[in-house]
Amino acid sequence: MEEKVKENNEISLKDLILKFRELFRYLLSKWAVILCYGIIGGVLGFTYGWFNKPVYSAATTFVLEEGDKGGGIGQYAGLASMVGIDLGGSSGGSIFQGDNILELYKSRTMITKTLLTPAEYAGKAQLLIDRYIDFNQLREGWAKRPELKDIEFRNSSQFTRLQDSVLGAIVNDINKNYLIVDKPDKKLNIIKAEVKAKDEFFAKSFNEQIVKNVNDFYIQTKTKKSLLNIGVLQRKTDSVRTVMNGAIYTGAVATDATPNLNLARQAQRTIPVQRSQFSVEANKAMLSELVKNLELSKIALNRETPLIQVIDKPIFPLQKEKTGKIKGLILGGFIFVFSASLFLLIRKIFRDIMN
Repeated sequence: MEEKVKENNEISLKDLILKFRELFRYLLSKWAVILCYGIIGGVLGFTYGWFNKPVYSAATTFVLEEGDKGGGIGQYAGLASMVGIDLGGSSGGSIFQGDNILELYKSRTMITKTLLTPAEYAGKAQLLIDRYIDFNQLREGWAKRPELKDIEFRNSSQFTRLQDSVLGAIVNDINKNYLIVDKPDKKLNIIKAEVKAKDEFFAKSFNEQIVKNVNDFYIQTKTKKSLLNIGVLQRKTDSVRTVMNGAIYTGAVATDATPNLNLARQAQRTIPVQRSQFSVEANKAMLSELVKNLELSKIALNRETPLIQVIDKPIFPLQKEKTGKIKGLILGGFIFVFSASLFLLIRKIFRDIMN
């Protein structure tokens, strides 16, 4: 029984080899057809390489160093809590933790803000979204649609539903085909933001602007809570200082009001002066703590502010990628030869099965 199975396996392997030989000879017999397809593919690839516009690449790399999450200021948190202030060990920036900045680059808010930013080109200011529309020749396609023919995006505070729809489509296209944001090395905090476009000016301007917008927003969000704390502390400090100065002035006024005080009426001067002195001392102690906490909050802000240091930024001329004519000829010919061969083999196998 085992010998029979072995014999069947040997026969099956032999049949398989013979089948491959048959298919190979069949392809050789169709060399003229395959060659014609290869020539057609080569011509198309050469034509594509001839007319294809280069794609310009603008890249910015920067180092992101997170601020101190708490460190040495935790011991002072109790002092600030006396006046209702939360120094905290991790500012409101806990909304974002490191890698989340990558997602900010792909958000509609950041891309929209960048598209609606004017950039100077040939001595004339132009919105980046208008530049995008121009080099993609979208207005030629919109010419037959009255609602899109004269569409503009200058008044960003009053967009219509149609403007929002067009803007949304452009944002999706940029996310898919223009913008690439990643970390070249997952172990490092180096981030690379790259923009690829067929317009050199758009690629560079869009890259610079979106890096600025996202990094500014990231820093503002990370430090928002600390800034609010500093604002509250500053107002309380100014308020206490004003009250203390008023108490000092009140004591001086009480003394001036009784220059020739009757010794039998000491209460007319003593009570207002002592009340003023008590108020001054109390406010002085509060002011001392508030000033201390205010300075600690400023230190905390500096420690928690993330450092974003640009390493490389795009400069003209940008690196460009283009499919050359020779490369297009070879790739086009190979693709068509492979496709033609695959089609012929499938057709023959199907016919053999049916027969």
